[in-house]
Amino acid sequence: MIKQNALDDLSRRLRELVASSPAQDVQRNVRAVVGSALQRMDLVTREEFDVQAAVLARTREKLEALEARVAGLERGTPDPQGRAAGPAA
Repeated sequence: MIKQNALDDLSRRLRELVASSPAQDVQRNVRAVVGSALQRMDLVTREEFDVQAAVLARTREKLEALEARVAGLERGTPDPQGRAAGPAA
């Protein structure tokens, strides 16, 4: 049976080997390159994106309401808010 001390020593040596391996260096370099590329990109956070999406949705709603109002004015019918249609006197 293998002694616990020998297993601990083997485990320590394997950790040191993995920590100093070229694969670890490659991983660090890849992370640095990807991180640098992402910083140079003009990205927004998810929160900023969600805020802008909400603003866009409200703007679309207002645009649709204005388009309906203009179409009603062009037809000469009153708009949904009860104002008289047609040219102003």
